[in-house]
Amino acid sequence: MNVDLQAIGDRQEIAMLLARIAQLADAGDPGQYIDCFTPDAVWDLTDATDLPMDVQTISGRAALLAGVHERRAAGIQGPGSHTRHDVSSITVEVAGDRATARSYFRYYRGTDGIPTLAAMGVYADVFVRGESGWRLHRREISRG
Repeated sequence: MNVDLQAIGDRQEIAMLLARIAQLADAGDPGQYIDCFTPDAVWDLTDATDLPMDVQTISGRAALLAGVHERRAAGIQGPGSHTRHDVSSITVEVAGDRATARSYFRYYRGTDGIPTLAAMGVYADVFVRGESGWRLHRREISRG
């Protein structure tokens, strides 16, 4: 049995990064959240059905950070919003210093009581390995 321990470790690190991004969106420090992305990262929301936001493409850390602050101010995410992002069914393919992942997400509201599933869909992600480890380079968010 030929086991590629590096690939196993890379896939695990990327899966943990996906979890970290979700948890930081819900309750973490915006600076730590942004650090999970490459400087030229792209966040592409292709379908905002049932979400209190518009379809949008955001590029670069400064714009991503501004988006975090906008969503927090609107009560869509962050401390006190009583929302949660849940990520599962993660698949990761690694090719050198680049990787792709596909995962399902669920977005809940009202987590201070009986949670309501507000949205679900797919994250199609591209990751790049740099000096600080893996970072999210591109996220396409779709529904269905």
